[in-house]
Amino acid sequence: MRLALRLASRGCGQTSPNPMVGAVLVKSGRVIGRGWHHRAGQPHAEIEALDDAARRGRSVRGATLYVTLEPCCTAGRTPPCTEAITRSGIARVVAAATDPNPHHAGRGFELLRQAGVKVGHGVLAEEAARLNESFNHWIVERMPFVTVKAAMTLDGKIAAATGESKWITGAIARRHAMQLRLGADAILVGVNTVLADDPGLTARGAPRPRHGPEGDVGIRSVRTLHLLRSPPHARQSPLTPSRSHPMGEGAPPCGTGEGDGLAHPTDSPGGAGARASSAPVKPIRRLVLDARARTPLDCRLVSDPWAAWTTVYVGPMAPEHRRDALARRVNVVVAPEVMPRSGVRGPRHRVAGQSACRPKLDLNWILRQLGREEVTALLVEGGGEIHASLFESGLVQRVAFYYAPKVLGEAAGRKAVAGAGFGDWPAVVSLRDIEWGRMGTDLLLTARVGPVHLEVVDGNRVCAASGHAACSRSPHAL
Repeated sequence: MRLALRLASRGCGQTSPNPMVGAVLVKSGRVIGRGWHHRAGQPHAEIEALDDAARRGRSVRGATLYVTLEPCCTAGRTPPCTEAITRSGIARVVAAATDPNPHHAGRGFELLRQAGVKVGHGVLAEEAARLNESFNHWIVERMPFVTVKAAMTLDGKIAAATGESKWITGAIARRHAMQLRLGADAILVGVNTVLADDPGLTARGAPRPRHGPEGDVGIRSVRTLHLLRSPPHARQSPLTPSRSHPMGEGAPPCGTGEGDGLAHPTDSPGGAGARASSAPVKPIRRLVLDARARTPLDCRLVSDPWAAWTTVYVGPMAPEHRRDALARRVNVVVAPEVMPRSGVRGPRHRVAGQSACRPKLDLNWILRQLGREEVTALLVEGGGEIHASLFESGLVQRVAFYYAPKVLGEAAGRKAVAGAGFGDWPAVVSLRDIEWGRMGTDLLLTARVGPVHLEVVDGNRVCAASGHAACSRSPHAL
């Protein structure tokens, strides 16, 4: 099963909106076939393992199949794997995890048992769940799994008051951060980050793209309710990296600490030298929260060759001429706004005692739209106000905080998490499943975000401390 998990991790960043899955066939104590799911629309891991055994001339009748996720029992882009398993004569199936989809959970196991196949599950279940935590969240909540990433000094600053920040962390930490991007479907920043840093938000190392998520680069229209949806061809574009080592020679698959140590005949030709480049490894959607359409037309996200993968979310009150100018180069979405302490949408809503309070883009609405567009993993890279808004709204699932051995000591310095704060200690965001790692001279903290205290106000679930509208989660997720 550990081999199956390592094989599954080779699909990191490529299989969305499907999960990463690996499979190993064993007979008489020997591995006779193995496979992993490469990307959506292509054969599942079980089929890859069966095909691998066939290429090797091995009979799978009476074999045991080790698979990291319950075999699918419904037809989608591909036929049900349960049918192929029962036809093949496999005697036993051992799965790490049950299908997280509540409509399908356990059905694959039951169909296999009815066909006379012995079934076991729960082997390395925790590791399997961690591997697919983004997919597991999305398939239940229909919202992307949100990871907030920040590189900061030991006193929590991401930049000086002037905006100066490069580079806070060292090269090893920055390379690791690039692997986080490889596992994401989209990266989100606020307009202040664009104005201060002019980021590229790419995963570097592959050829220049020929098209974006909707085909050739061209005029982009302003979108209101009908949002960008990446069709299958966008997920199988020429930008897709090798299935072996997307970070180049010697790099481990995303989400693991090691490769599987095996040579795979299906790896892309050309070797690491052919893959090395300063261009992005994979197309990642680049998202900007910009209520007033202040994103410069000459910034990298708007003017570089990957502009077709950029979406700018603006508010209803954004100046029309700036909004239209952006729409000629990138995707523009007009999103509703919400008052920070009311949960009521609208461009001009006043709350008693808060006449100067400005409305903000409705993050809950935006994330639900992204979920409909099959964005399963969202990486948020600043700035501090955006991070604070997501935390206050209960929309963050994981943090990745890089700490450099530096102290800025500047009261006006820009914080990794800004905002007005939660007000009192009982309402602060707490972390769980904490892990610390060494990145050269830097430290990495990764953790899941604990429950946020929520209350119901006028039928809306809001953060008790901040008043921000919170995402609507199923009861078991609270």
